Amino acid sequence: MNTRIRLALAAAATLALATVGGVYTVHAAGRAAAGQAPDRQRSSGSGDRGLVLDATGQLVYRNIAGNVAGVPVADPTAPPVVSGLRCARFSAAHGTGICLTQPGALGTSDAVVLDAALKPIRRIPLGGIPSRARVSASGRMISWTVFMRGDSYLSTGFSAGTSILDTKSGQLIANIETLALTKDGKQYYSPDVNYWGVTFAADDNRFYASLSTKGKTYLVQGDLANWSARTVRENAECPSLSPDNTRIVFKKRVRASADKPWRLYVLDLESGTETPLAETQSIDDQALWLDNETVAYARSGVGDLDPSQVAGANPAGVDVGPAAHWDIYSVPADGSGSPQLLVPGGSSPTLLR
Repeated sequence: MNTRIRLALAAAATLALATVGGVYTVHAAGRAAAGQAPDRQRSSGSGDRGLVLDATGQLVYRNIAGNVAGVPVADPTAPPVVSGLRCARFSAAHGTGICLTQPGALGTSDAVVLDAALKPIRRIPLGGIPSRARVSASGRMISWTVFMRGDSYLSTGFSAGTSILDTKSGQLIANIETLALTKDGKQYYSPDVNYWGVTFAADDNRFYASLSTKGKTYLVQGDLANWSARTVRENAECPSLSPDNTRIVFKKRVRASADKPWRLYVLDLESGTETPLAETQSIDDQALWLDNETVAYARSGVGDLDPSQVAGANPAGVDVGPAAHWDIYSVPADGSGSPQLLVPGGSSPTLLR
C-alpha cells in the first residue's frame, strides 16, 4: 500500500472511529474512563510485590472494571491481586506485558509495553480500536490488532491493522500487510487483504494469523525471517498455538447470520484433523491454552453479577448489576467434557508459565 493510500485510510479511520468507539464500549463492560493511561497502583492485600509478570502459575486477566488482575490458575476462586493498570486488551509472557489502552474520544489508543513490574517501557500510538494482543512464550515478540474501520469481524468491509514488535531488537513492523502471501500455492495480492490475531511459535520466527480477502477467511502460517506467509486452511480465525506447538485452537464460522456465528475448534497441524470443542456458545475471542489439554476463553453474558463473587471486579465502585459482561471459561481441547466457569467478570486471559 503506497503512502497516499495509507494517509487516506488513516483520515477515514479517524472519522469512522469517532462513531464506532461508542459501539465498542457497549461490549467492554466496566470500562475505565476514556483514554486513561496505565499506572502502577497496588491494591490492598496484593503481597510484597503486587501483581507481577514473572510469577509463574498466575492466570492474569482484565476484570469487569478494566483493571488487570491475577489469581492462581490452580485456584481461580482465590482472592485476586488487582493492579491499577487498566487496559482494553492485555497479554503477557515471561516477564513482558502488552496493554492496549482504552480508546479515547476519537477511538485512538496506545500499545504500552510493560516490564515484569507492570512499568511502562515503551508506548506506541495506535490509530484504531483495540481488538487482539499476544506475547510470544519467550516474551520477545509482541503483536496487536486494531480495527481501523468497522467494529466487528462480522462487519462487511472491516479493516484491521496488525503490528509486530521485536522487543530484543526494538524493530516495529507497523502493519504486516506487506507480507509476501502465497494462497493455494500461488502468489497472491489483493488490496482488501487484512491480517489479525497473531500467535507465535516457540522459535519466535514462525507465526500463525487470520487472513481475510474477497469475503473469505483463512489461517495463514508466517515466516518473519523470510517475510512471507501462506494459507493453511479456509474458515479459521483468531488462532492460538498450543504450548507443544502441534495444535491450534481457533474460531470457525458455522453460521452466515450474526446469531451465534462462531464455534471453537482445534486443528491438529500434522494430520489436518479438526475437532469441535464442547463449548457450543458463539465465542468471539482468541483463546488461551492453559496447558496442552485445556483452553480458556472469554464468553459474553448478560445478567446480574454479585460483586462479592466477581474476582477483583469492583475496586472503583463500578456498577456490576444487570449488564453485558465477559466471563472466563475453560474446556477440554479434545472435544470432551463441558465448559467450566473460571473467572466471572473476566476477559483477556493470559497464563504466566
